[in-house]
Amino acid sequence: MIERRPTRRIMVGPVPVGGGAPVTVQSMTTTKTADVDGTLAQIYALAAAGADIVRCTCNEEEAAEGLARIVPRSPVPIVADIHFHHRLALAALEAGVACLRLNPGNIRKPERIKAVASEARDRGVPIRIGVNAGSLDPDIEKRYGITPEALVASAKQELAYFDEVGFDDVKISVKASNVPLMVEAYRQLSEAVDHPLHLGVTEAGPPPAGLVKSTAGIATLLLEGIGDTIR
Repeated sequence: MIERRPTRRIMVGPVPVGGGAPVTVQSMTTTKTADVDGTLAQIYALAAAGADIVRCTCNEEEAAEGLARIVPRSPVPIVADIHFHHRLALAALEAGVACLRLNPGNIRKPERIKAVASEARDRGVPIRIGVNAGSLDPDIEKRYGITPEALVASAKQELAYFDEVGFDDVKISVKASNVPLMVEAYRQLSEAVDHPLHLGVTEAGPPPAGLVKSTAGIATLLLEGIGDTIR
């Protein structure tokens, strides 16, 4: 048996993540979220294939409106992937999603980050801090370069904003397309925080190369007891 790293537990809808819960599987839709029927078809297919949680993009008002119709009909909890606009995060919360994904490199104004965290806190909705090596905050990239330290610093900066409003219902990812960079970032992050970690290799590419890269990165960390949910 692999001894897993102890973490806090959060709830993504009815699905426990971290705190000794089984490692969960998350996938994502590729449709426009405004296409409600097409998106639901993909969600049901992913759920049938074993996905516990599904992420949908929320990059425009029509997507937020679509989420309000998707969430009540989904067989699994829905995560709204927020790109650049904090108001869409607020709209996704209003639509009833089970979790948000925020990229610290995209929504950088502290007051907007804290506004979203405050609303999520009040609604009891967790947030995934989704750090991506390809879209780091320019100040952090200038200081650290594109390194494991930069990814961890970005996550910790976002956590500090959340702490200011008393929000800690969080899971974290520090993804990169370079597998050694991704693995080392997660190793460092696992030493720095006790939040559940969401594992993934971003922009891994199509099979077979993408499958090999994702397997190499995710399996390495799981064998070290790191990771609570995988993509």
